[in-house]
Amino acid sequence: MLILGIDPGSRITGFGVVNAVGQQLEYVTSGCIRLGDGPMPERLDKLFSSITELVERYCPQQFAIEQAFMGRNADSALKLGQARGVAIVAAVRQQLEVAEYAPRTIKQSVVGKGSASKEQVQIMVRQLLKLPGTPQADAADALAIAICHAHTHTSLVHQAGLRRFARGRLR
Repeated sequence: MLILGIDPGSRITGFGVVNAVGQQLEYVTSGCIRLGDGPMPERLDKLFSSITELVERYCPQQFAIEQAFMGRNADSALKLGQARGVAIVAAVRQQLEVAEYAPRTIKQSVVGKGSASKEQVQIMVRQLLKLPGTPQADAADALAIAICHAHTHTSLVHQAGLRRFARGRLR
């Protein structure tokens, strides 16, 4: 099951694709969509096009994204919400269901504690996916989102007593 994880941002959006085979995770790709400093509508258009291209290139069966959180700056939170919305619409337009995870849930799933630092997330992502180097912070966060989704999906399957998958769907 290929999972596309997205760490949304109004200037840099991280992405990561992992392949979950049972309880094993395989790294496929990751990186950053650099949106620059231009007008917000142009950045959002670039984000939509980039995520659409990622979905068309890698054909993930699952899409996971970080939920918005309210920081100290309301303007930043609004821009983050716009980027999240565009990413979600890009996924839905490609017929992908969207799973959303809180930042603390993602850190808990990957590191074991919800208050983990960005550096701890990067280290654990590197270890879990057996990467030769430490991924860039935004890409590591996106991979962590995909890993969290894989762990959550596997747990739900085991709870339901289901063991077979076909094209990313439970049977």
